[in-house]
Amino acid sequence: MINRSHWALLFALPAVFFVSPDVGAAQDRALEYQVSFEDPSHDVFAVRLAVDDLGSENAIYQFASTAPGTYQVMDIGRFVRDFRALDADGQTIVTEQVSTNQWQLANPSRVRTIEYSIGETWDTPVDENQVYPMAGTSLEADHLLFNAHAVLGYPTGMQQRPLSIQFDYPESWMVGTALARDSDGVFLADDYDHAVDSPILMGDLTLAKTEVSGAAIEIYTYSVSKSIDSDQLLGAMRDMLVAEGEFLGALPVDRYVFLYHFENHGPMNGAWEHSFSSEYTLPDIPFSDRAGGFITDIAAHEFLHIITPLNIHSEVIEHFNFVEPVPSKHLWLYEGVTEWSAHTSQMYAGLKSVEEYLDVVVGKINNDAGNYDADYSLEKLALTSFTPEGQQQYGNIYQRGALVAGLLDILLLDLSDGEAGLQQQLQKLMKEYGPDRPFEDCCFYEVMADMTYPEVSEFFERYVVGAEQLPIRDYYAKLGLLLIEDEDGAADSFEIYEDASEKQTKLRESWQRGR
Repeated sequence: MINRSHWALLFALPAVFFVSPDVGAAQDRALEYQVSFEDPSHDVFAVRLAVDDLGSENAIYQFASTAPGTYQVMDIGRFVRDFRALDADGQTIVTEQVSTNQWQLANPSRVRTIEYSIGETWDTPVDENQVYPMAGTSLEADHLLFNAHAVLGYPTGMQQRPLSIQFDYPESWMVGTALARDSDGVFLADDYDHAVDSPILMGDLTLAKTEVSGAAIEIYTYSVSKSIDSDQLLGAMRDMLVAEGEFLGALPVDRYVFLYHFENHGPMNGAWEHSFSSEYTLPDIPFSDRAGGFITDIAAHEFLHIITPLNIHSEVIEHFNFVEPVPSKHLWLYEGVTEWSAHTSQMYAGLKSVEEYLDVVVGKINNDAGNYDADYSLEKLALTSFTPEGQQQYGNIYQRGALVAGLLDILLLDLSDGEAGLQQQLQKLMKEYGPDRPFEDCCFYEVMADMTYPEVSEFFERYVVGAEQLPIRDYYAKLGLLLIEDEDGAADSFEIYEDASEKQTKLRESWQRGR
């Protein structure tokens, strides 16, 4: 995920066991949601959940405290109004709000319907922890931005149940989402996590399509002023998408959906990655080459989250805890490496010159040095990301996190005599792990060292676990590149050594073209 504050800027058991038919059938039974809105100007969704098999283990109706890839406390229960449960005769069953995000059902076995209204996050004021726009909801007369965790809850114990979501919306609206729909237009999700992983944008949209490495790519766009459309975005992004397909070797998806929402909604703008889609909430300004370039850089980052954390991730993300935020210490991998990849892949493809790429590096060096605590390590940033203290440092994951990824790439290239850098390591990790095979959060540093070189262990200890000053000058010198600083000691540029050795030249050539 990228959050931008300005436009310019995730007992051993017997081998055979038996499950009663009733239990198996219950596990397959979908939670059936209906979402409607009488008047979009009220900024409220009406939600109805039909359910008839609740037991004592399902006595809590849970709303999300956070969501994967956001690294922020959301407390969606704050937006809920008029919560009630009804029996088969429509009689009210006692409920009690027992925490910000939980409602207890007095007699769950009698419950047949759960109903509530919930405010959209964009226009519902809160005192703290404003939900990021790209992770929230917007409801207007001509469009709807829907994130499942910001509208739907679930009975405890039923997070893994399939979901069906039926919307009441104008027939003229176009719909963009990675979710499948049945013949009646009902959205289908494998479970709650899948629904949260699949945002929906609908309304007065434009659509453009292409194909990259055999995968269907769809771009849906909503613009308040209609000053940006999907064809323009595809024109700006096409070469980047091809480059990233080449960077990955092969796309791990058959279809990918970009959802763009352009509206002037204050200083909080950004993007959010998902397994089969990504979602962008950005200022609504006329399209230009400069705007197209900026949007392309953000899309490059989010699209490459196909690698991390969507294919390479720990069990913390695989089994997401919507009740209580649980951080993974590998935010450097999920966000830092992804940010590095977004720019590097474009350099490999010739879409960014070496000079342009190095300008990005210089900017990140100065942002890291000038705007963040030098003693705050990347691991500490990850483990405190849900706290106010950690949020103050969070933006550095895109600065120092990307710089560390760049240094790791150089280290791997140096140790392999230019044969394999971080790009090749990511491709190996994608084969080793994948969407349904997480690594252990505790042990990933060791995994990386075992798959590469012992020196990698010291690298992580010093620059990810620890907060030692990054050896920018020494590492780029391995490539025959000299870091030039201004009179105040700030990074200014890189220059090629006039007397670069054969080894430095060879390594630089491998570094700038990828493998």
